[in-house]
Amino acid sequence: MKKFYITTSIAYTNAPPHIGFALELIQADLVARYNRSIGHSVMFLTGTDEHGLKIARKAKDLGKDPKEFCDEISSRFRKLTQELNISNDDFIRTTDKEKHWPGVLKFWKTMENSGDIYEKDYQGLYCVGCETFIREKDLVDGKCPYHKTEPEKIREKNHFFKLSKYSKKIMDIIENDEIEIIPHNRKNELIHFIEKGLEDVSFSRPKEKIGWGIPVPGDESKLIYVWGDALVNYVSAIGYGRDESSFNDYWPADVHFIGKDISKFHVLIWPGMLLSAKLPLPKKIFIHGFLTIDGQKMSKSLGNIVDPFDLIDRYGSDPVRYFFLREMNPTEDGDFSQEKFRDRYNADLADGLGNLVARVFSMALKSQIKLSDSIKIRPSFIKEIEKTSEKKNELMSEFKFNSALEEIWKLISFADKYIERNRPWERREGSDLIIKELIYLIYSIGKMIEPFMPKTSAKIFNQISQGERDNLFEKI
Repeated sequence: MKKFYITTSIAYTNAPPHIGFALELIQADLVARYNRSIGHSVMFLTGTDEHGLKIARKAKDLGKDPKEFCDEISSRFRKLTQELNISNDDFIRTTDKEKHWPGVLKFWKTMENSGDIYEKDYQGLYCVGCETFIREKDLVDGKCPYHKTEPEKIREKNHFFKLSKYSKKIMDIIENDEIEIIPHNRKNELIHFIEKGLEDVSFSRPKEKIGWGIPVPGDESKLIYVWGDALVNYVSAIGYGRDESSFNDYWPADVHFIGKDISKFHVLIWPGMLLSAKLPLPKKIFIHGFLTIDGQKMSKSLGNIVDPFDLIDRYGSDPVRYFFLREMNPTEDGDFSQEKFRDRYNADLADGLGNLVARVFSMALKSQIKLSDSIKIRPSFIKEIEKTSEKKNELMSEFKFNSALEEIWKLISFADKYIERNRPWERREGSDLIIKELIYLIYSIGKMIEPFMPKTSAKIFNQISQGERDNLFEKI
């Protein structure tokens, strides 16, 4: 079996999960499930990033120990994977001293042995929200473009990674698609950034200022800074630094799923680190857009934060998965609203798939057709299903999830027209064949939607095998 290793970014534990990270989990889970369905041996990783100044400050504000605070928030992210029916094989925490820390320490020492770690006095601008130093020329009106806050002026002695040493090599890698950037317009943005010149990156912070992280080997007065810690999760989780056989089985990653706000770190710093450590590069980096709420950026001050748990509790995991995979262009910014959710749910699920299944099973029961009976289908009917399946597979290989669902839903329209054209309830002969063909089509839809909506798919298969009749979706 061909291996397929897929990761999400690891969620920062300064706050409970919001719906933006749910989007990333759903997208990555779809790709993981799809690759399992075509016979690949999949390793799917997600987890939480738990070190850093922002977390230490938040825990202090709440009067909690940082580890206690991270345990609480990380458990919420783990619960989100369960509530969304995410099929991750592992969940990494950067506070895991047995699984994660050995990989971080080995990675540091390997980069150090390559001559790529050095100390220097540094004065610069630091964005606590990004947990990174930021160049003055990248500010917008003197503020971080993502967090809209003024950075702090900091002067301290830190360890630095010689990212500039790998600038030309990283440019060649991106230009030649040695790491494929999806979508390609993001590739052009990142090339433009590299052309400005890559600067060396701070890889440690004084322990007295942060107090929460992995100590630098040989210098316990410093803590390994976020990128030398968090990015290493992709290799530490699969055994780097503790189980080389497991690591070699899965690395390199076939695809990293990330948001556009951390694309520079993954496309510029991470490849540089891997080059320094003399490790293979990931094959693809998929960059999704941001999620807005009713056309506005998610913000506590606006009171428009959507709790993914509330949404799942109200509608179930499959409708939530369907909305984000069907409504959103996977690589662009997308907007969520309760109205859009209801409209998509009612049109596509209740009146679309749900209505088709109800109509066909109702006809089957009235005609006393055993749904578990063998079904002989006319070639022209099978050809329509195969055409849809082939197009769906082509779109999935291009990470066009919404378009793949659109193709599947064309089969529902095809089935509705087929029913109206043939009107099996009015026939004396041939009605059984028509109904059986429609059952086969529903079975085929169930197979195609399994990576998208696994619970709905299982429910369809159960109804076919047991001859049960149950509404898949009620209108809302």
